[in-house]
This record gives sequence, structure tokens and C-alpha cells, in this order.
Amino acid sequence: MSSSNFRLVCCIRNPRLCASLADLGVDLSTNVQARQKLESQQQENKAVQSEFATLKDGANIYKMVGPVLLKQDKTEAVMSVDGRLQYIEKEIQRVEQQITDLQDKSEQKKMEVS
Repeated sequence: MSSSNFRLVCCIRNPRLCASLADLGVDLSTNVQARQKLESQQQENKAVQSEFATLKDGANIYKMVGPVLLKQDKTEAVMSVDGRLQYIEKEIQRVEQQITDLQDKSEQKKMEVS
């Protein structure tokens, strides 16, 4: 009997276990998407950070707040981007830990099924 047929038989015998495994797969997919979004935001903020590094001290920086552009001090803008990057890095670490935990749980469930 192939492994996929064996799992099918096990799922028929224990549908709760299979449902739990499917839920873990959905959670894992959601967390992977969240990590990708965070990594995208991280790259955008790093690009802004590198742009700030090339600006002179007296350069005009504007921040979009709703439909309005507000002038912002360079120091304040740099601190804001640095703070966002720190937050994003912590969130990436948190989501990566969740992904690792979900992968471990998924492996345990797969062992129970087989």
C-alpha cells in the first residue's frame, strides 16, 4: 500500500486527526504569508533608510498623512524608520518561531497518522 493510500485509510479511521493536520497546514500557510509581507515591508524601509543616508542635513522630507504631505525633520524621519525596522525585525522573529512550532506540530501529527 502506498503512503498516500495509507494516510487516506488513517484519515478515514481518525478524521479528527486529519482535520487537525489540515488546520495546521492552513495556519502554517497564513504565517508564511505574514512573514513574506513583513520581509517586503522590511525591504521597503531599508530602501528608505538608505535614501535618508544620501540626503544632506537640510534636505526637505515629507511624510504622507492621509491625502496630505507634511514636512518632517530629517532626524525625526530617520528615528521613525529605524523604529519601524526594529519592530518589523521583532515581528519576523516572532512569526518565524510560530512557523517552526507549527512545522513541529505538523510533523508530530503526520507521525500519528502513519
